[in-house]
Amino acid sequence: MQPSGPNPYGPNPYGPGHYGPPRPQPGPYGPPPPGYQPDDSTLISNGRGQGSGQGRGQGPDRKERRPKRGRIRRFFRLRTVRVILALIAVFCCWAAFSVGQVLTAPGGGSTSAKLAEWARDHYLGPVVTFGEWISYNPPKAGGKPGFSLDAPGGTTPARDYKKTHGFVPNIPQRLASPAGKPLPGEGAWRVLETVKGYPAIFGTFLRPSAVYTSYVAGLVSMDQRLVRFQLRPGAEDPGPGHWKASTWLPPGTRKGLLATFNGGFKLDSAGGGFYLNGAHKGALVNGAASVVYYRDGTIKIGSWGRELRMTPDVVGVRQNLKLLVDHGKVPATVNQNVTTNWGATLGGGYYVWRSGLGITQGGRIIFVYGPALDVKELASLLRRAGAVEALQLDINPEWMSYDYYKAAGHPGKPTPHALLPTQQGSVYRYYQVYSRDFTVVYSR
Repeated sequence: MQPSGPNPYGPNPYGPGHYGPPRPQPGPYGPPPPGYQPDDSTLISNGRGQGSGQGRGQGPDRKERRPKRGRIRRFFRLRTVRVILALIAVFCCWAAFSVGQVLTAPGGGSTSAKLAEWARDHYLGPVVTFGEWISYNPPKAGGKPGFSLDAPGGTTPARDYKKTHGFVPNIPQRLASPAGKPLPGEGAWRVLETVKGYPAIFGTFLRPSAVYTSYVAGLVSMDQRLVRFQLRPGAEDPGPGHWKASTWLPPGTRKGLLATFNGGFKLDSAGGGFYLNGAHKGALVNGAASVVYYRDGTIKIGSWGRELRMTPDVVGVRQNLKLLVDHGKVPATVNQNVTTNWGATLGGGYYVWRSGLGITQGGRIIFVYGPALDVKELASLLRRAGAVEALQLDINPEWMSYDYYKAAGHPGKPTPHALLPTQQGSVYRYYQVYSRDFTVVYSR
């Protein structure tokens, strides 16, 4: 029954006929907890507009993640996305296969050098250059060399050789040091190799700078009356072809071997071509600095199309950039646009490992290489040693080499020795298939 009369406690807040708050309606997972007040976000998140979904252990975090997972799944179901992912997978497989081939290919060079070469061959040169720029360390000023310049050890001073049996040795004059007061032995030529008792190859050391006095360059002078030169192709550069010459020095071809030294840039960066025994890689370019190899074993250096051209006696031509020394003069432009004109160096630095080849007025062949050289210093060293025509060969430490060979009672298996103690890479590099072209020096 309902009480009659006015309510002594005031109007009923729950409406007529109600004596307490309305009972909550049970949800699909049971009644909500006491005091629960659903809001709009909860109604949206549970997807049904009622209850929180906690009755079966579904916490708020899980409810918030479910729509995200759904969006991700829908994203990856898109046909365009699947095509892009497939292309990325194919590219990764190709890149892994290509890099694997480069790393396992014979031909010398460290892993980092091979990766850098691969990247540059696949249009990633700017990335490599930027990485090298970050890691580039300029040369340190001052200091002394870490080895004696009264060397190479075990060799004979050139002054000890005199005219014998009517043969007059072509002994170069001692060189003044660009660093100032010479250290013991600096600039004095020593005999590295003899032919029939006559001095054929001389070597010496010079510090090329009065600022970076701890760095040393190696210089070589070769008498073409006693030695002969051969151009050899590299397994990768110029690569396979009908060269009629091996990419290394196999057993049976080492008798009379005196020296080997590195070639020039990779041909796609050399600004010229490669010719050997009737086969070409790239066109021979007029005006390009060139080393020309003749049938009689001699070589000449000059500008192609001006001093040098194709004749029946030519068996090989190696072109590389422009002349460093031209008619006895070093062009004033050698230190301009260095990276563009003289090669992408480690980090774009001017002072790096460089090598060069020149010829004197009398026909001697000069080889120079060393660390911390800018282009002008390389040219100046070649000119100081007497070169009237000269060109830069390769740069950066992995590819520098001048090795001379000592038979020591085994003429068929001479032992190689590096001219510079700081030279990188194995002295046996040319006793196996090698990736780059190089020059071999034999006795006559």
